[in-house]
Amino acid sequence: MINQENPIAPRYNLTTLILFWCSLIVVSSLYLTIPLFSVFEDVFQVSSSKAAWAGSAFSFAFAGGALLFGGLSDRYGRKKMMITGLGLLTISTPFIGTVHEFQWLIVLRVIQGLAASMFPPSVLAYAMEMFPATKRVTILGFISTAFLMASIVGQIYSSTIVMELSWNYVFYILGIVYFVSLFLITLGIPKDITHKSKDNFFTPLKRIGGIFKKKSLPICYIISSTLFIALVGFFSTIGSYLSSPLFGLSHQEILWVRAAGIIGMFISPFDGGLVTRFGVKNVLWCGLILAGIGLGLVGISENLALLIPTSIIFTAGIAMALPALLSLIGTLAGELRASALSFHMFMLFIGASLGPIISIYLIDTQGHRSTFEVLAGLLLISTVVPLFIRLENKETITPINQQNQTIS
Repeated sequence: MINQENPIAPRYNLTTLILFWCSLIVVSSLYLTIPLFSVFEDVFQVSSSKAAWAGSAFSFAFAGGALLFGGLSDRYGRKKMMITGLGLLTISTPFIGTVHEFQWLIVLRVIQGLAASMFPPSVLAYAMEMFPATKRVTILGFISTAFLMASIVGQIYSSTIVMELSWNYVFYILGIVYFVSLFLITLGIPKDITHKSKDNFFTPLKRIGGIFKKKSLPICYIISSTLFIALVGFFSTIGSYLSSPLFGLSHQEILWVRAAGIIGMFISPFDGGLVTRFGVKNVLWCGLILAGIGLGLVGISENLALLIPTSIIFTAGIAMALPALLSLIGTLAGELRASALSFHMFMLFIGASLGPIISIYLIDTQGHRSTFEVLAGLLLISTVVPLFIRLENKETITPINQQNQTIS
């Protein structure tokens, strides 16, 4: 249940900062191997499609873990699950830098993905339960922005470390960062109230069946997976595209192009106001169309002056569509909101798992520009999905963080 005593209020700013930071660094782990694919090809002597599994293995584990550990946080508490996840990340992450065989890299990335999956469902539930209603909009806006920014920050971090040191230090240093963050979570945020639950470990999984009985809800997950297929597919493609003879950029120059995408993501905290003013389906449509057009223009951009702004348009569209989709799913799910949002995260990271695999295949068979166009086509095709979503007149769409809700 949402905590009515608002014990977090005296430490609101500090808690917001800590949750933002930890959300950013945990989800960044998904993306930090994208710039390392070519490095892994050389170091481990594997093909480009096999190297992409360094990202996909994490994503599949993250997706599956999100379904399981969301339920565990109901039983054992949100803060305990966040601490456990960061503790396991602190232990497992440095070991990745020590491996000499590619199969062990994949095994440890799976473990890392399972550990990381404990954090996002727990931090979202913590924010919904522990923050007062007047502050809940802001904290969830910060967390959502952190999740989106992680897609670029993780790549910038690993690219920078590789240029200055070697790929091993990407994981050594990140292990230290997780260790420090573990102490921040442990000492810096108030303890949440754990509610006794008679549910067993598999109860949250059983509830997922009810999602598919909700009118219009199941088709929303088509968009969930499509968004991250496009997002991760774009980042898996852009590095080799910019280093190709067409552009011939250096690693440092590619780093700046990746960083530019952060500009588009700053629209995310304002998405709640857009939904309130224009309606959730209109904002979702606009985001999908904007992302599709931006990505399509990236594919035809033959000069950097056009490619950078079109990539910003793409990331802005993703940043607009994701929170709107979250609001829509939360409203359609009703009493199954917690399970529906957990399944949404599952589908997001299934998309993130498929993104590198699809993009590497398309690059090898069709080329970079066709890869961007195919991914853009997926986004634009998904704009038909909202046409089949019907909202009852009694359902008032507001941002998910403004709804009166119970996490169960």
